[in-house]
Amino acid sequence: MDNQEQITDFILAEKKMTANYDTFASECVNGALRADFLSMLNQGHQAQADLFQLAQSKGWYQVEQAPESKINTAYQKFSNQRPR
Repeated sequence: MDNQEQITDFILAEKKMTANYDTFASECVNGALRADFLSMLNQGHQAQADLFQLAQSKGWYQVEQAPESKINTAYQKFSNQRPR
């Protein structure tokens, strides 16, 4: 497995772990344990962001800029779903 595959694997693992920590925290009745899960969730998100930046710096993960029209459409769609 080369470096690009390893970084991609790490990113996918962090995504899965943060999804699990989010679920655990939202379903946890013990306050201290919930705080621990939230801390792990934040650490996982930071690790994922760091890995993503590394992959981008190596040219392994390219992101295209969204056209303004798509941004506006998404904004309208989700702003209509906000609680009032």
